[in-house]
Amino acid sequence: MHTSAGRVCASTLRAIGNTPVVQLCKLVGPDSARVLVKLEYYSPTGSYKDRMALAMIEAAEARGDLRPGMTVVEFSGGSTGSSLAFVCAVKGYRCHIVSSDAFAQEKLRTIRAFGAELTIIPSQGGKITPDLVPRMIEEARRLAQADDVYWTDQLNNADALDGYEQIGRELLAQADDPIHAFCAAVGIGGMLLGAARALRAAVSPARIVVLEPAESPLISRGTAGAHHVEGTGIGIVPPLLTAGSYDEVRAIAEHDARETARHLTRAEGIFAGASTGLNVRAALELARELGPGHTVATVAVDTGLKYLAGDLYSD
Repeated sequence: MHTSAGRVCASTLRAIGNTPVVQLCKLVGPDSARVLVKLEYYSPTGSYKDRMALAMIEAAEARGDLRPGMTVVEFSGGSTGSSLAFVCAVKGYRCHIVSSDAFAQEKLRTIRAFGAELTIIPSQGGKITPDLVPRMIEEARRLAQADDVYWTDQLNNADALDGYEQIGRELLAQADDPIHAFCAAVGIGGMLLGAARALRAAVSPARIVVLEPAESPLISRGTAGAHHVEGTGIGIVPPLLTAGSYDEVRAIAEHDARETARHLTRAEGIFAGASTGLNVRAALELARELGPGHTVATVAVDTGLKYLAGDLYSD
């Protein structure tokens, strides 16, 4: 699935993974642990979802569930849809994505650019409300009833964790020192759980911290609400996020996530979206709590280029 940097890739699918890691310099105080951020926007579509899309498609091919001539169906806030559309374009499958006008127009246009069909589920005022993703899922479920369709069903598909496990392995090799905490916002939870699986397999001391928007603290407090941190707080507790698969849940305010995303761009040169801001805000909190001599790791989920039409960087 992965290739070493500097080699010629046989296809764009082999360019997925082996993303760089940087240590924050300006946002971390002298009394804090070091903070490492893995730049997943180096993947072909600018998102770590490329890893998941390729893993789900190739596992389905290996089982015989996905065959030439079939159509791949999925619901998506945009990045998974872009990644599946990309993988399907390279492999020659048709692709049909269910999304919503609550998500960045850049993502929706990317899905179409790769040749996928797109169904839009209307939102309430452009917000990610608790009912939105369930409505998208139901439409994907309806489309999946047709003949010659393979629904990747990312919400329940453990193949996604296989795709993300490599993030944990790469971090272990890149960090040099032990990782004491790994935190990430969850939507379906695949990235956090896949990376955590690799960290635990290596007997890493890393504390696994689930993050969600404070406006929709369903996992931590049992209540869901409206927010606009794309890819997180989907209105249901992800089935893959089982008891014992993580150590702690933290809720981060959307305002703080957005502010941190802008600080990351201007101070550290890491240009990403609000979910990355949420990740780094929590990582900075953990770094202050752990102190010097420790390492906190997280990921830059996707590129800020996906959010230029919205208000994240409008000022």
